[in-house]
Amino acid sequence: MATAPTVTPDRVGQVTRKPYPNYKVIVLNDDFNTFEHVAKCLMEYIPGMTSDRAWELTNMVHFEGQAIVWTGPLEPAELYHQQLSRAGLTMAPLEAA
Repeated sequence: MATAPTVTPDRVGQVTRKPYPNYKVIVLNDDFNTFEHVAKCLMEYIPGMTSDRAWELTNMVHFEGQAIVWTGPLEPAELYHQQLSRAGLTMAPLEAA
C-alpha cells in the first residue's frame, strides 16, 4: 500500500532572531596593583563608571578575589579587557555571561 509523501511547510522565509551573548570583564586581585590604580583604571576605561562604583568594585576585587566590572557585547568587552590589561591590571579571560 503506497502513501502520499508528507509535505512540510516551507521555512525559508522564517527568521529566527537570537540575541548576541554578553561577556563578562573580570578583574582579579593581585599583589602589586594599588587600590588607587585599580579604581583610576576602572573610571578611565569603563564607560559610565562613577568614582563610588569604581571603589566598590576595587574593594570587591581585593576582598573577594575578583569583580565583574562590565558585562555586554563581545567587541566592547574585548576592548575594555585589553585596555585594563595594558594598564597593568590582572584580568580573567573573557567569559560568556
